Parts: sequence; C-alpha cells; structure tokens
Amino acid sequence: MTSGTTERAGGCPAEEVRSRPGIDRVAVVVPAHNEDQHLDRALSALRAAADALERERPGMRLSITVVLDSCTDRSADITAGYVASDPRFAAVQVRLGSTGASRAAGVVAAAGQWTGAGRLTDTGPWTGQWTGQWPGHVWLANTDADSAVPENWLVRQVELADAGADAVLGSVEPDPAGTDPAVLRRWLERHPFREDHPHIYGANFGVRASAYLAAGGFPRTRAHEDRILVENLRKQAYSVLATDTIRVLTSGRTHARAPQGFAAYLRALALELPALDRDSGDL
Repeated sequence: MTSGTTERAGGCPAEEVRSRPGIDRVAVVVPAHNEDQHLDRALSALRAAADALERERPGMRLSITVVLDSCTDRSADITAGYVASDPRFAAVQVRLGSTGASRAAGVVAAAGQWTGAGRLTDTGPWTGQWTGQWPGHVWLANTDADSAVPENWLVRQVELADAGADAVLGSVEPDPAGTDPAVLRRWLERHPFREDHPHIYGANFGVRASAYLAAGGFPRTRAHEDRILVENLRKQAYSVLATDTIRVLTSGRTHARAPQGFAAYLRALALELPALDRDSGDL
C-alpha cells in the first residue's frame, strides 16, 4: 500500500469514454500475510459489498480471491470458513513474500476460476501467468486483509467504470480504534478527504482488466506495486479517477508487513512527533 504520492487523476476524451464496455464481471483480490486479527472483519465487509453489488446489478458475476502468502497463523482457517459458506470466495496459498506478486497471483487465480486458463505455483518464485486476454467488461477490485471496505465499495466502482474510468483510486482512513491519536491527527492533516485526491492505496484500488494487462499488471515487488501500475496506466493515457466516495477503513498499526507500506508510513509519522505530542495525544 502506498501513501504520500503526488500522482493526480487523469481524464479521457469523450469518444473514448463512450467506447468503454459496461462491467459485467468483478474479481476482488485480497493478499494476506498473517492477518488473523483483521481478516474476519475484512472478509465480512467484502461479503456485504458483494451482496450490495448483486442487489444493484442482478446477474453480475463476482469472485473474491484471498491470496494467503506464507501464513503461519489462523488466516487460512478464517478464509476457509468463508470459502465453505459462500461460493463467491476462493483461497490461494502461495509462498512469495511480496505484496505485488501476491496481488498478481490473485488476478491469475481469478482468471483461472472463470476460464480454467490460470496456472499457479506455490513453491519457489511465482511463475503464474494467464495467457488469454481480459476483456474490457471485467473489473479488478483490490483491497488489503487488514482493511474494511464500505458497503457501496463495488457498486460505486462499477458505476465509475461504466462512466468511463479505467482505474479508480479510493481513499483510506486509519482505524481510530487502533491508531495513536497524535499520529491519526497528523495523518488527517496531510490526507484531507476530497475528490480528485493525489494518493494511491493498494487497499482501495480498482482497474479495468484489459487496462491492467496492457499496463503490465502488478509488478512483483515488495512495495509500491500499486503506484507503479498506476504510473504505467497514466503513461498509456488510461483514464484514472480518484474519489473519496468509497473510503476504506484500514489498520492503524505501525508494525509493517511490507517495507515502505502504509504501516511504515504511519510509523514514520510517529517518529516525526515530539515526545510530548506522543505522550499527550496533542499536536
């Protein structure tokens, strides 16, 4: 998950917007590495968002793929409960040690569920590929296992995609229940909630599948995979929209799962605060 970027949303010509096909399939990808403290809340929120989308768009095909990367806690057991009770959920176990590779593996797994063309290995370097073509009417929605999406999360992304967006950059808010008050205040000062915001978060990101492939997909990096993909989308003149209408609540922990990710950013904010501020909660 990336924070503090200066990328801004882009537009696309009206004739290109009209040429975008409507979305009729949505694949949600959730990478997880030892997230048993947050995973149940994350998957429950995704189930509610999926229900809302299917109420709004009857006939929409939808899958939610949890990519369990080197998990040694109860994450697999928690996910198995959802897989057993809801056919929209699926789990893939990998040993990658990379958020970018895990997200990419989830995309491949979702493709395989629908087409039988996915190829995935969970030992050694990830070599999964999907050699077909994702059509423009498939939407890839990405979040994190320590985050809870709002109920309108998928409905709004599909609305924006149908209006011409090739990628949607949502906003995030650290969970006040688990975030130092002084750190939260400093974070909110630097990340005001508004439309056309300049930030990119892997916990709240959607992209048209055809654009995802054309831009090279998620790179197999341990950090900034979301930012790199968005930069490639913009280089190819895809329409990227930033919005605060689908704000995701994410963990305020400062113990990072990924280097230079969201938790690392919050930890850096904490280190910037004077000792008195950390003790009192005042800035």
